[in-house]
Amino acid sequence: SKGSHPMSLLTDEVEVLRRSPMFAGVETPQLKLLAYTGEMVRFDAGEVLFRQGDPGDSAYVILSGEVVVLAESPIGPIQLARLGQHEIVGEIGILCDVSRTATVQAATSLRTLRIAKDCLAEMLESFPGMALAMLRELAQRLSRTSAELVMLRGEGERPDM
Repeated sequence: SKGSHPMSLLTDEVEVLRRSPMFAGVETPQLKLLAYTGEMVRFDAGEVLFRQGDPGDSAYVILSGEVVVLAESPIGPIQLARLGQHEIVGEIGILCDVSRTATVQAATSLRTLRIAKDCLAEMLESFPGMALAMLRELAQRLSRTSAELVMLRGEGERPDM
């Protein structure tokens, strides 16, 4: 929990943050601060980090393990993505001030660094490069999802009009 980070563990977290494209432009002292103010949260396989529709009050950086991102639908949950080490989930709620756009569930046992909304928002203001990296990641995820939706709808098979 907060404040009880042994230094060796902190170095570990800083290394993971440094390898994340999201934090590429951020200086080591700030990464240390982020790792220190963040809260280490563990999840077992199958546990839910947050549900679609919940308030978006924090983001999670995956330190180890994998998660699945699920969209709740009338026919049950649809897997949108599987994400692993160095990736971040829950940032949309912070960037856009909206409730959770998807459910995120641990696919394996999972170690995460939970970053509070205010802390991440401050980082984004201080480091425009970080905001840019996050936007790039979001855009890639969005284009992947869009491409999958098109495939699902079978629009590629429509004959020319």
